[in-house]
Amino acid sequence: MEIGKIQERAEQEGSLPTIQHLIDNIKQVIVGKEKVIRLLLVALISRGHVLVEDVPGVGKTMLVRSLAKSLACDFKRIQFTPDLLPSDVTGTAIFNQRSGDFEYREGPIFSQIVLADEINRTSPKTQSALLEALEEHSVSFDGVTHALPQPFFVLATQNPIEYEGTFPLPEAQLDRFLLKVSLGYPTKEEEEIVLTRGTQGIRVDTLQAVIQPTDILAWQEAAEAVYIDPTLLRYIIEIAHKTREHEKIYLGVSPRASIALAKAAKAYAFTFGRSYVIPDDLKALFEPVFTHRLLLHPEARLQGYTPLQLLSEIIEHVEVPVFVTRS
Repeated sequence: MEIGKIQERAEQEGSLPTIQHLIDNIKQVIVGKEKVIRLLLVALISRGHVLVEDVPGVGKTMLVRSLAKSLACDFKRIQFTPDLLPSDVTGTAIFNQRSGDFEYREGPIFSQIVLADEINRTSPKTQSALLEALEEHSVSFDGVTHALPQPFFVLATQNPIEYEGTFPLPEAQLDRFLLKVSLGYPTKEEEEIVLTRGTQGIRVDTLQAVIQPTDILAWQEAAEAVYIDPTLLRYIIEIAHKTREHEKIYLGVSPRASIALAKAAKAYAFTFGRSYVIPDDLKALFEPVFTHRLLLHPEARLQGYTPLQLLSEIIEHVEVPVFVTRS
């Protein structure tokens, strides 16, 4: 479905939810984080997944629950713990006494919206059970591939300052997340609103679903039709290659990351109602798409360098392309 047709349908029907309608609904609970909310929607529309990393108490889980509550999709929460097994996530075989055979029992990963809470608290073996689901949107068991429901969207949370009893996500796992975002602390004004709403009983449970799964699928289809100029694709490639050539970066971004950025940029443009990508779309997405995929040399880390700092330097020294926008 083309963007113009979606907008025309929205005007005709009036009640058809829009991107801003969804954002405003979530903002009833989450204060001052419209940029982060939009990034979550970008990942959803791009058929990608999000890693939410921040300190305790800033609303990571509440943000994910608010998004899930606003979507009329199946929702399941998986609390990751050190003793969680892969079968607790993907499913296992159960013996059927009537038939005398083992039957596959689907795990909680078989849901449209999945909250993987504190994902770094589980073992690498259990973390790896998510790889196929994140990349292929399917689960293989006993030689049989089971498709996951659509839309399928995983939001994982982790705490960056607690290391005891945690298992850091390996690079292969991080690469499966389209975006990595952080909420940060609220301003004084925002925190006052949070306290006021909290005392008035405005909670996640009070939110109503404003989106249907068919709307999400239509958005995903429309975003794929957004135009991205070849000069912008070359811009992405130039940045990606410079991360692989940088002397302080041990592991640069992969071609998967370049593809992810292009898809995310198209979805980002779509959320603003545009049918084409502009350089500002890419600039807004370089950090959440690329930084968690960069691995620095130990010497660079000891010197205090961060992936964001090096990426910013690279972007600053690459000329931004100029092109004629396409309507």
